[in-house]
Amino acid sequence: MARQDKVEEDAREVNLEVDPTVVCFLIAKARAFDAKVGAADSDEVAQPGEDEDHDILADYGDDPVAMEIREAIEDLNEDEQVELVALTWVGRGDFSAAEWEDALAAAQERHTGPSSKYLLGMPLLGDLLEEGFTALGYTCEDYEVPV
Repeated sequence: MARQDKVEEDAREVNLEVDPTVVCFLIAKARAFDAKVGAADSDEVAQPGEDEDHDILADYGDDPVAMEIREAIEDLNEDEQVELVALTWVGRGDFSAAEWEDALAAAQERHTGPSSKYLLGMPLLGDLLEEGFTALGYTCEDYEVPV
């Protein structure tokens, strides 16, 4: 239990540059997008090539929710975009909240292309963002989110 308390203390010390309201907006929109796209389940593939339909994650076309997510991310400065990537990595378990600075450094180092494309390509983006956000001591219940 003492370890958990230490992690929570470390998490509360993280001050995000990206506006938490924006993170919560992205969580809500990403969940809506994830629900539209659906999760790929290889057990349901009945014929060869059928799983290609699930590769649509890479091509969002004119989906208005994807466009909103893309625009919201592209409106952020580079440091804020790097934080979003680091949040997803914490949410995915690649880094702990105590390793936040390492997650940021890795995200900055690996930042080579559009963050919106990278993030939209992540299945369950909304869940990953929320897990990372929560791990750092934040909750969307504390913010009014325009949706």
